[in-house]
Amino acid sequence: MSDAKIIDGKAFAAKLREDITSEVTKLKADHGVTPGLAVILVGEDPASQVYVRNKGKQTLECGMNSYEHKLSPDTPQADLLALIAKLNADPNVHGILCQLPVPDHIDEQAILAAIDPAKDVDGFHVVNAGALATGGEGFAPCTPYGCLMLLKDTLGDLSGKRAVVVGRSNIVGKPMAQLLLKESCTVTIAHSRTRDLPDEVRRADIVIAAVGRPNMIKGDWIAPGATVIDVGINRVEGDAGKMKLVGDVEFETASKVAGAITPVPGGVGPMTIACLLNNTLISACRANGVAVPKLGFDS
Repeated sequence: MSDAKIIDGKAFAAKLREDITSEVTKLKADHGVTPGLAVILVGEDPASQVYVRNKGKQTLECGMNSYEHKLSPDTPQADLLALIAKLNADPNVHGILCQLPVPDHIDEQAILAAIDPAKDVDGFHVVNAGALATGGEGFAPCTPYGCLMLLKDTLGDLSGKRAVVVGRSNIVGKPMAQLLLKESCTVTIAHSRTRDLPDEVRRADIVIAAVGRPNMIKGDWIAPGATVIDVGINRVEGDAGKMKLVGDVEFETASKVAGAITPVPGGVGPMTIACLLNNTLISACRANGVAVPKLGFDS
């Protein structure tokens, strides 16, 4: 039996989507605006196809318009850039994302830079990264934004807490650290080359694991009562050769020490698409001069 409180990201994401649906209904009724999300998929990566299908389904369920653009793996970069320019100019499209990874012949950074920052609901554009770093108004990447919602729901005020973010990616690690700084946490960014990584983790009230290494962070690395947010989604071989999903944290041992912990699956994962839809709603409100609802921090 685990002693830690299990942070149910699936339930939280379902409630957030309900709130988004209600705000979308209001936006349509009061202002005649339907938020629209355009998703571009280049190639046939199986995992990406599943993500895109789920995004489209949940977009429609929330009452938004979903625009899917599936391009062949050999699509020239110029054609992809032309499509993005068209979507940038379309007033019915409030959010644009290009599903990563893209094929090798396409420059990922050039694609991300081409998306209008006001429609960059993934929060990957350098303008949005800069806004996050300097306290401006932009979009935070969806996964760290979802982690912050779960943390505040679990702990309330985060001010003064020590947080360790294990992982330094542009998609999770760095923006997560910025969001925690904004909440007045004392933040350490650690990674695979950090000396005495277990000791760094032990000092933290909040541990965010985002390294992509299965079961890397052990239970004896966690301070008693700490809150653990596990962003990792790793496929490993389980019993009888069946594949199973595990996080970056060794759940069995960590859950006996932590005060609260996210499971994998069912923790951070469901939050990502819910936050993407939230960002699309925010974009639609901003584009039409409507007050932006603050969802996800009062659930």
